[in-house]
Amino acid sequence: MADRSYVYEPVSIEAPVKTQAHSMEQGQLWRQYIIAGVANIGIMATGFALGWTSPVNLKLLHPDDTPLSRPVTNDEISWIGSLISIGAMFGPFIGGFLASKVGRRWGILLSSVPLIVGFILMIAVQNVGMIYAGRVFWGLAVGILYTVSPMYCAEIATDDKRGALGSFLQLFVVFGLLLVYGVGPFVSYFALQYVGIAVVAVFCVLFFFMPETPMYYLNKDDIDSAAKSLQFIRGKSRAGVQAELDKMAAEVTTANEKTANLSDVFRGANFKAFYIVCILVAVQQFSGINVVLFYMATIFEAAGASLDSAIATIIIGAVQVGASAITPLVVDRLGRRMLLLISCTGTTVGLGLLGVYFILDTNGSPVVDNMRFLPILALVLFIVTYCVGLGPLPWAIMGELLPIEVKALASPIATAFCWMVSFLVTRYFNPIADAVGMGVAFLIFGVCCIIAFFFTFFVVPETKGKSFQEIQEMLAGKTPPSKSEKV
Repeated sequence: MADRSYVYEPVSIEAPVKTQAHSMEQGQLWRQYIIAGVANIGIMATGFALGWTSPVNLKLLHPDDTPLSRPVTNDEISWIGSLISIGAMFGPFIGGFLASKVGRRWGILLSSVPLIVGFILMIAVQNVGMIYAGRVFWGLAVGILYTVSPMYCAEIATDDKRGALGSFLQLFVVFGLLLVYGVGPFVSYFALQYVGIAVVAVFCVLFFFMPETPMYYLNKDDIDSAAKSLQFIRGKSRAGVQAELDKMAAEVTTANEKTANLSDVFRGANFKAFYIVCILVAVQQFSGINVVLFYMATIFEAAGASLDSAIATIIIGAVQVGASAITPLVVDRLGRRMLLLISCTGTTVGLGLLGVYFILDTNGSPVVDNMRFLPILALVLFIVTYCVGLGPLPWAIMGELLPIEVKALASPIATAFCWMVSFLVTRYFNPIADAVGMGVAFLIFGVCCIIAFFFTFFVVPETKGKSFQEIQEMLAGKTPPSKSEKV
């Protein structure tokens, strides 16, 4: 996100021997992992907020556990689940503005404001409207962090670790989900809110001491601050980071020379990249992932699963963590397309099994008594295959396909579109499930995953092993698909 144009002249080091010695300076490259991990504690808090409905819905529906004067209705449950997506539709534009004007670091820190406001509303709750408002505030934080945190991690990472640091987003989201799944069923409604506030407080205290990115300082023509930031991140001397600083400065200068306007997003190869990204984030949501996260405990209760729903939900959360940790290890070996195709296949099968189970259960089939394990099996399959493909890869592909000059404009739009689809799915899942049955609703999600399979197979390009320039030429039709694109 370019703020101004300038020409940066690399600083020359006169002593050749020292230059060579400094270029070999090892530094402390583990620091980038620590800094990125601290930055993503905020993402962990959003995971807590996203999974909050799973244990809390059951409390809100129970006369003895609800903090309200009455149990909520099913329609109110739908609004509670979906309103976080409304806030998340606006958050990306706030996040983009903050990242440009006050920096990536302060943009991430300021996301704690809507997070804290949301938890305060949940603690002071007097009516369901306050819960609605709290969910919207949480959504704003989700949108801000999903926009700025990946930007921050990409700008502090070395080239060979950018993929690993980029995968922290999903990993920390599922850490937050596992926390709320593990604590929520066993504590009171109010105690759970204090756990969430504690996570945000730890995030604020630790991240306050983390640096701004060198890229932001270079955009502001503050070369000294950029150098100091990079020295802190790499654990090297000024001379030791000079070569990398020169490279960053050149990239910033090039990006500033190609500043685009909104209309450029909808032209040529830019538009092709944009619509591929938008369809990928749409099918990500139409896979039903947020329905599974928001209503997981409710699904197990409705299924009459033999395993306690709270324990089953914790198992699913642990599976998410494990699957999300695997993805960075295989994505650069198998490629994006292969993982997406595997993911679409697995999610289709999982949703199909879940749909068949609920249809049989609704029709009173006697075979259901011997299949009480099926909801857990189906959801484990769904979660594992979602986490290795449909979960992380649309965001990774967004960063690879969108050109630098339109990324600042196109990324917030695509992210907002993602959360708009999420809102529609979560808001209208219950009415659709009531009208056609929960089994049919899950089968509809399965059909969406089949569509995603064919879209990936025929349209999505393989970006593994390609330079940024090669990707843009491929989108423009200037180079033929490589063998790695053909699965």
